[in-house]
Amino acid sequence: MSKSREVSWSFYPSKQPPRLAANVITMEPGPTTMAISHVSDIKSAFHVLMPDLFLQIILDCTNHEGRRVYREKWKVMDMILLYAYLGLLYLAGVFKSNGESLYSLWSAENGRAIFRSTMSLDRFQIITRVFRFDNRDHRAARRQTDKLAAIRTVWDKWVHCLPQLFNPGPNVTVDEQLMPFRGRSPFRQYMPSKPSRYGIKIWAACDAATSYAWNLQVYTGKPEGGVPERNHAMRVVLDLCEKLKGHNITCDNFFTSYKLGQELLKRKLTMVGTIRKNKPEPHHNCCRLKDRPINSSLFMYTADTTLVSYVPRKAKNVLLMSTLYREGTICGSKPQIILDYNATKGGVDNLDKLVAAYTCKRRTLRWPQVIFYDMLDITAYNAFVLWLGVNPHWKPGKLQRRRLFMEELGKALVSPYIQTRQHVPRTPYSAAIVRRIQGEDAAGPSTRPTGPQPPVPEVSV
Repeated sequence: MSKSREVSWSFYPSKQPPRLAANVITMEPGPTTMAISHVSDIKSAFHVLMPDLFLQIILDCTNHEGRRVYREKWKVMDMILLYAYLGLLYLAGVFKSNGESLYSLWSAENGRAIFRSTMSLDRFQIITRVFRFDNRDHRAARRQTDKLAAIRTVWDKWVHCLPQLFNPGPNVTVDEQLMPFRGRSPFRQYMPSKPSRYGIKIWAACDAATSYAWNLQVYTGKPEGGVPERNHAMRVVLDLCEKLKGHNITCDNFFTSYKLGQELLKRKLTMVGTIRKNKPEPHHNCCRLKDRPINSSLFMYTADTTLVSYVPRKAKNVLLMSTLYREGTICGSKPQIILDYNATKGGVDNLDKLVAAYTCKRRTLRWPQVIFYDMLDITAYNAFVLWLGVNPHWKPGKLQRRRLFMEELGKALVSPYIQTRQHVPRTPYSAAIVRRIQGEDAAGPSTRPTGPQPPVPEVSV
């Protein structure tokens, strides 16, 4: 019997027949039919994840805040200008300049020409100042029942789009993200094991093979009243995997439990994960290390669950629980459960690593803006996964295909606004970019500098 006297373990696997519907995936992994029919170029891969109906909410709220702050001086934003603003954020991430001063990016001597050719520094700062995701006039009433009220509508609509465009493979990873943030927030978390320690926690379910972010959920802390939620970890996994069927869920010891495995089996899902030694489900023999040789494995079974205790080195014990296997098998010196867990546990961690490489996050004290920056980063990576799924032979052999994708996405977003510019920048390289995009062969306006002009450069990293 287990420590809680609720689970009966055996040293011999069950002879009952396996569940017929377990791990039978009914959806074909990869981009869905909707994504394939709508993704024709790099910009369209971005638009399917952030359509105009979604961005229109941000545009209306930003214009409302701009009129409130600047009164009659506010120039109404349109969708083309919003694209240009997002494109500059992406280009700053491509150049790894998200932490660089804006004055440095717009510098005529040491800055990037594409920034001055798109819009002025003052215009960019004004947009950042009033960038909003809801109407603040009605926020107080909504915040009484929802801590995420400042960005709830935008967040829910965006998360709703993610599973409609991509079908995950047989393995899905459930883990947590921590977005660094030290400002004021009603649900800021302190996690000493993370590099940033302070931030906003997000639960994520990602495809283990491609790290496509399939479902996300912001952790807003304890519910109203301060009473901790019971079985919080199990509820998170069940919510994130609600629309899955036939998949295997890989999770760490924060989520793994015997009850979670049983609930997932009812939904035709299996589970592989590490489990803490102080949990009530394992048998006490699994935690004993006396006379256990290195690389030894101890298996225990129920009718549909396998528990393994593995000793990787002296005085070290690892416990894993799985509903995927009915029998314990050894490959080399390690159990098959551990090999599968190691192969599929990094879906969310790999997403964090890839997103951080070309992140568009900028320093801010507004937590809704922090969440939106993370949305932009994940959107760009998911769009890259969709683009490669539709065009697997795009730029073959290139080691930095994602950087090239991000660069082309940023240029595609800023180009429509550059085409509408009436005043050419004073700096020669920025002016050359504007003339090239506008397709003008004639001489520029009177602000064009005199003397020999440099050749028209290509926008590149």
